[in-house]
Amino acid sequence: MSESARKDSEKIKVAATSVVAAVFLTGVKLVVGLLTGSLGILSEAAHSALDLGAAVMTLVAVKISDRPADDSHHYGHGKIEGLSAFLEVLLLLATCGWILYEAVHHVLVRHAEIEVNVWSFAVMAVSIVINVSRSTVMYKVARREQSQALEADALHFSSDIWSSAVVIVGLAGYKFLHWALADSVAALAVAVLVIVVSIQLALRTLDMLLDRAPRGMKQAIEGAVRGIPGVQSIEALRVRAAGPQTFVDMRLLIDAELQFVQAHDIASAAERAVSQLIPGADVVIHADPAAAASARYDPRQQLSTLLAAHREMFAGYHDLSIVRHNDSYLVNMHIEMSPDAHLSEVHKVCDHLERDIKQRLPGSTVTIHVEPSRKKKRH
Repeated sequence: MSESARKDSEKIKVAATSVVAAVFLTGVKLVVGLLTGSLGILSEAAHSALDLGAAVMTLVAVKISDRPADDSHHYGHGKIEGLSAFLEVLLLLATCGWILYEAVHHVLVRHAEIEVNVWSFAVMAVSIVINVSRSTVMYKVARREQSQALEADALHFSSDIWSSAVVIVGLAGYKFLHWALADSVAALAVAVLVIVVSIQLALRTLDMLLDRAPRGMKQAIEGAVRGIPGVQSIEALRVRAAGPQTFVDMRLLIDAELQFVQAHDIASAAERAVSQLIPGADVVIHADPAAAASARYDPRQQLSTLLAAHREMFAGYHDLSIVRHNDSYLVNMHIEMSPDAHLSEVHKVCDHLERDIKQRLPGSTVTIHVEPSRKKKRH
């Protein structure tokens, strides 16, 4: 079995196990809650039912997200994990609404008597044990495989740990302190806890769906790449995540005088640096010649040398203007041609000059004015 297939199998196995755990916990909590009449336990049953739905969505999302890119999905299927997490948020909020309504109704309208026995505490204790085990395993796999769907499911199980603990406190308050509202207050606490978890998950999901760069990742990449010899600057850098896959796209400006093979080596070094920061990242690097902006690279001197080498093509030039604009230059000049020169010859000279100037000053904008030659050439 290949390494990729092994990872996929492990993720699916963990997701499937969470489905089984959610089915068991939902059933047990529902039975005990109905038998005892405890709103806290019933709210936990609803919470576990939500976890069951989330676990099923996670299992489906994990199976789909690792499919390779195809003609319709050029960046793969990783976004399905973000969609799965978003749907889990909606389920969480719907459950919170129901719990809040029932808890307030119990407090203000009817004060139902509940039966608190050993089974009430036992089912919540078992729930805590199972959720601690499952969330620990899922967090471990989620972080190793960079799976947002598994991490969201682990977050659900983690929230169950705390909410179950709150319900136990409520049951203890009702039985031992004889506080009639203890169970309802515990249910309200569960709802508040789930709302907090929902907001956290919603923010994480929106970051992914809106292609927000992972926090601090851009600065880390810039720090690693700028230290590579030959890299003058990073013109553009974009980072986005789609499920377990991270995409990095950058444009490097390197010394224009380097040979192609040297430029390729620099781009490869940058790719390795990014891969060390983000293992398995899909990295695309564009290496462009840097504009002549370094201290040792005088653009006016470069053009003067170029024009001197083309003296046989025109009679002279004057009013040479070189203006820095962003990371490039605006070049404006007048050349003098023989009054007897044909238009086609003039056009050919201008094209040749413009091409050579842009090679010396990559990305520059060149404007050449042509006029009949004067008796005395001016430079």
